[in-house]
Amino acid sequence: MSGAVAPPARWRRLIGMGVISVIAFVGFIALGIWQIHRYKHKDKVQAQILHAQLLPPVPMGAHPSPYEKVAATGHWIFGHPALYGDQIRNFPQGPVQGAQLIMPFQRQDGSIVMVDLGWIPGRTPHDVPLPSGRTTVSGYVQTQELLGMFRAKNDPAHRIFYSLDARTIGHALGLHRVAKFTLIALGPKPLAGGPIPASSLPHPPNNSKQYFLTWFGLALVVPFEFFFYARKIFRENR
Repeated sequence: MSGAVAPPARWRRLIGMGVISVIAFVGFIALGIWQIHRYKHKDKVQAQILHAQLLPPVPMGAHPSPYEKVAATGHWIFGHPALYGDQIRNFPQGPVQGAQLIMPFQRQDGSIVMVDLGWIPGRTPHDVPLPSGRTTVSGYVQTQELLGMFRAKNDPAHRIFYSLDARTIGHALGLHRVAKFTLIALGPKPLAGGPIPASSLPHPPNNSKQYFLTWFGLALVVPFEFFFYARKIFRENR
């Protein structure tokens, strides 16, 4: 028959598609298993964060965990405020442009921690009323945030930064012995226009469940696709 597929050619096509199907099936299963492990890890981290949220801050060590509340003792360094980011917030009177206020805090061992006190309106960094002398600040740590490709460039001359890199900010302000992490201050919303701090520890989303279900679903589709392909090949040989 002129339109028929010769047996050798038919089997070559089936074997080729079979190899591709096996690779795809194994690959989808492997991705699904990987997402299961990620799901369990994220679930454990979320449980750790929820537990830490109920506990008082622990003294900040040399390598604090980002999943707990920590407290540092020392004093504020005034005259070196900076701004991070550019965020518009909505208020009853309308949208207001602002950024996160960064202030240096020197610990008792002489090291300096850059502290994110929270959102303030405006684009000019300025000191805000803070305790003078020995005090304690608490929050959670955030490691260096890499500068994205489409993020605005830092403006050290005006002390405005778009990458949360504590050492880059600290050195631009003329400070030394700056910790490589930023302390995100926790606290209630201020009553009189001060910085609006974070209210709780960060809660990273856990979307890995939908991902591993998707990968396993695609793996189940592969055998059916191969079955219909093989049936088509055999029908062409009739």
